Amino acid sequence: MQFYSTNRQSSQASLEEAVMTGLPADGGLYMPERIPLIPRAFFNNIAEMSIRDIAYVVASTMLGDDIDAAELKDIVYNTFTFDIPLRKISSDISVLELFHGPTLAFKDIGARFLARIISHYSRNLDKPVNVLVATSGDSGGAVASGFHRVPGVRVFVLYPERGLSAKQRHQFTSLGDNVIPIEVLGTFDDCQRLVKEAFVDQDLRRKLNITSANSINICRLLPQMFYYFYAYSQLLSGQPDRIDSDGVVFSVPCGNLGNLTAGLLARKMGLPVKRFVVANNSNDSFTRFVRTGHFTPARPHHSIACAMDVGNPSNLSRITDMYNAAPAPISSDMKAYSYSDDEIADSIADLYRSHRYIADPHAATAYRALAEDLKDGENGIFLATAHPAKFADIVGRITGTEIKNPQQDSTGCISVRHDVPKITPALQALKKILITST
Repeated sequence: MQFYSTNRQSSQASLEEAVMTGLPADGGLYMPERIPLIPRAFFNNIAEMSIRDIAYVVASTMLGDDIDAAELKDIVYNTFTFDIPLRKISSDISVLELFHGPTLAFKDIGARFLARIISHYSRNLDKPVNVLVATSGDSGGAVASGFHRVPGVRVFVLYPERGLSAKQRHQFTSLGDNVIPIEVLGTFDDCQRLVKEAFVDQDLRRKLNITSANSINICRLLPQMFYYFYAYSQLLSGQPDRIDSDGVVFSVPCGNLGNLTAGLLARKMGLPVKRFVVANNSNDSFTRFVRTGHFTPARPHHSIACAMDVGNPSNLSRITDMYNAAPAPISSDMKAYSYSDDEIADSIADLYRSHRYIADPHAATAYRALAEDLKDGENGIFLATAHPAKFADIVGRITGTEIKNPQQDSTGCISVRHDVPKITPALQALKKILITST
């Protein structure tokens, strides 16, 4: 499989080059040159398959020409040491719990898969691999856990000074060893912008092997397809006679749009998806794009669903690339909703009051959007992307239940002052940290 840049100004890359460089030189994002269809026969038996077996079929269909089959199976099987259960909420709505991994977040899947892919390709390198990741919530902990103490790899986690919960920060600031946290005095978009600037800095690229562990890295994104197929498998095994022939409706809490992009790729590979429901908090730049066809980036502001505090999502370029920049098909394939903090809090309370289900703010947002959009006779699944314990104070206060508080943060984080209008000083500070942390 070859990969091209969404900006179309760089030459195509192999899987190894796409993974180990993170971004093309032209600043775009890598996309597979073709999206192969999974044979229809696969769906005849999917209801009896495990998450590992489903993931291997999807991975080998997409990447089978690039990695030895036995090694790819080993990578997939070692990624999934935990289950991803589908739980019924009502007769027509289910929740896919993606938070049963080591850091209690959906990003464990992509981070663990990517860590094993990078380890596969870094065996013969003479210099360490430096992994950069910007986090708005759960990426930092998942990537730090996935790469912690992996030989020959250093991880730099850039996170905004405000927005993350104590539990989320603790998961990557407390590890030490090869995990280096960098607090940026700005927003997630500022962190992401710094990472992108680092990748197009040719002086830095000559000095260091750097790659990304955000969903801008194609192999952090692709494994997120696996659980869409597994969700369909579990729904099919539970009520095969009630599944709409047009497929399932998925509701996705959206921030940087990696999760939604993976779902769209799964649909292109043949997964029966009727449509996607986009769930945003009050940072609604993507919601407005879906509704109007026009995108205007906005500086994000803090909300109780902090992982969605994104005003200029990177993966928008992949989505528009898949649709050839035509807004009409996008608006027909997905419906978008955005909610205030008060509305999200009401949804947390409603889920607990009506169904005795405790949800984090992101899952509650996706539930509200799905409940608003779902039509009679349809089957809907909303994604629960983080364990409610990561937001114990908020969820506990709203539901009146006792949820174990996360541990307090470790100290000693590195701070980089980021003057947003002048990115060069911040980039120079980041370069100094990367180069001196040897």
